[in-house]
Amino acid sequence: MATKSMVAPLALDSTQTTRVSRSSTLAAYWALTKAEVNFLIVITTFAGFYLGCEAIGRNFPLALAINAVLGTLLVASGTGTLNQYVEREFDAQMRRTARRPLAAGRLRPSAVLRFGVALSLAGTVYLAWTVSLLASLLALATFLSYLFLYTPLKRKSPLCTLVGALPGAMPLLIGWAAAAGRLTYDAWGLYAALFLWQFPHFMAIAWMYREDYDRARYMVLPRDLRARARFVCIQTLLPLAFLLPISLIPAFIGKAGTLYTVAASALGIAFLYYGTRFVLNRSNSAARRLLAASILYIPALLLLMLLFGAS
Repeated sequence: MATKSMVAPLALDSTQTTRVSRSSTLAAYWALTKAEVNFLIVITTFAGFYLGCEAIGRNFPLALAINAVLGTLLVASGTGTLNQYVEREFDAQMRRTARRPLAAGRLRPSAVLRFGVALSLAGTVYLAWTVSLLASLLALATFLSYLFLYTPLKRKSPLCTLVGALPGAMPLLIGWAAAAGRLTYDAWGLYAALFLWQFPHFMAIAWMYREDYDRARYMVLPRDLRARARFVCIQTLLPLAFLLPISLIPAFIGKAGTLYTVAASALGIAFLYYGTRFVLNRSNSAARRLLAASILYIPALLLLMLLFGAS
């Protein structure tokens, strides 16, 4: 009887350990997909879809919108996973990325590679099957340019931000193409806004983690301190200066009224203010405030467009 009473707790502990192990593995795979980044991708894809419907006077097809967002999300998740596969050795050298599942050794590289390829392939095929060939090709272009242009360029030139902003703004176009079946001038205007937004957003991140990037020998910022200061100034203020008038294009062409103009102007001026403070101070605290402003800016601007029909 004593032996039996000892075996039962041991069996229970073994079952609990297995469940914890499975839960940890699932959590690790979930972390690979970069859910925090994908949240913004979902927002921009949906906004592009909605505005694309408005632009052509189409009733909102919910099922098609879900398919467009889901397919884009799969490709984005696969791209983020494969990016971590390629950069696993460098991620291990950076404090901000050392705890990622692959860098920390919680998953095998071969398993991560298969997972990333499967997600990317599934998303591309899903978009082609349920949405349109154009949306699928745009997603494929995003995948290829991010992994084979932006990712290796981060170790070679600070111009990587320029290259990375091209696929970074693509979800808006994917959403628009899914709804409208083509890309119009309005779609490219939205693309330009998201393209420019990425520069101050990433400059804030690059400055906050500049020592990490230097340690892993990334070239996201120039090595020379004077050149670094100039680079950060140009890459922050110049895009912000262009972003403000571009965000007001719907008002200029008569597709949005006074409320949109006032609200979008206020957003743009506030974003420019935090960008200017960052450039003048070049401190981590100023970079954090700019990063927070950038995270709030794009959802707020897209919400204004959705509410006031700026398409």
